[in-house]
Amino acid sequence: MRALTRIAIISDIHGNLTALEAVLNDIRQRGVDRIINLGDLDGKGPDGPEVIDRCRDACDINLFGNWDDLITRPESDNPLVQWHHARLGEDQLAWLRDLPLSVDFRLSGRRIRLFHASAQGIWHRVFPHSDRETLLAMFENTALTGFDHPPPDVVGYGDIHHAFIMPFFIPKNKTLFNAGSVGNALDEPRATYVILEGVWNGEDWDAPFGIELVRLPYDVESVIARARALHMPQTDALAVELRQAIYRGMQKPSLNAG
Repeated sequence: MRALTRIAIISDIHGNLTALEAVLNDIRQRGVDRIINLGDLDGKGPDGPEVIDRCRDACDINLFGNWDDLITRPESDNPLVQWHHARLGEDQLAWLRDLPLSVDFRLSGRRIRLFHASAQGIWHRVFPHSDRETLLAMFENTALTGFDHPPPDVVGYGDIHHAFIMPFFIPKNKTLFNAGSVGNALDEPRATYVILEGVWNGEDWDAPFGIELVRLPYDVESVIARARALHMPQTDALAVELRQAIYRGMQKPSLNAG
């Protein structure tokens, strides 16, 4: 049997370089072969430019997320988006705009498809409690995914900052997973990512295949301190998200001011 390949799936770093470095260090220690980033590199955290440069260097594939779209458009009237946009160089903005929307490959006979939010679009949000029709639509070929590949057996995405692995029994042999968030997790305050393991480009469905969810602690307080030192807007809301995994939309409105 061919050697197994380990692929780290990271997502939603959101300018949190400290969390990203913790994840990359763990990835190195586990002997991972490839890294695929599902998008939302910048926004919310204080180190967007550094995260972008680090991902350009460390990741084999980077995909385009909704915050990447938001930050590359200069017309926003949101002070936080304006702050992040102003800190990026033209080369970084151009690189973000050119990122692909999805990627397909085979692993142990399974057709794997990855994108940021859903097969319908980078702004279309799908939760594990979404209705069955919405969940099954994640496996469809669409304008976002393209029509050149057969429909996938395994779909992975990010966007919602809640990690899970969900098997579908009807139809059989389908699996949906969410990689969670490296830098802004909202299910528990840890850096989260996923490792896929199997035979790269292998066609044998009986070959070993695995999906592993990894959660890591990191220095949350140093991220908050850096955001405050840079006078980043909405730092109070970020602090609650990082410490307690409470989405800013569910916090007191005063924390999102500025």
